[in-house]
Amino acid sequence: MPEITGYHAHVYFDANTQGIAEQVCSDAARLFPVQMGRMHAKNVGPHPRWSCQLSFGPEAFDQVMPWLMLHRQGLTIFTHPETGDHLADHRDRAIWMGEMLELDLSIFNRIGA
Repeated sequence: MPEITGYHAHVYFDANTQGIAEQVCSDAARLFPVQMGRMHAKNVGPHPRWSCQLSFGPEAFDQVMPWLMLHRQGLTIFTHPETGDHLADHRDRAIWMGEMLELDLSIFNRIGA
């Protein structure tokens, strides 16, 4: 079984919900051992919407995930483990909160997954 070294939660937003997403992400980073990434007001990587990445270790999963479930304010959140197998982590091992969106997984073929 692959080892999970961490998690990424991608909080999706658009021009109308950017402020809400920024608040959710900054609250998560303030309350938990979470590293908040940049607010990307464009699609980045395989992600089909604007997003902000929250990175956290396996030891924080049981705190961060329930909090996101209760405080996502209607935003879609895509969470995946970090095992080193980027394609499987994004395609087969993900957790969705809200709308399930189609990722552009072809990026992993271009970078050698």
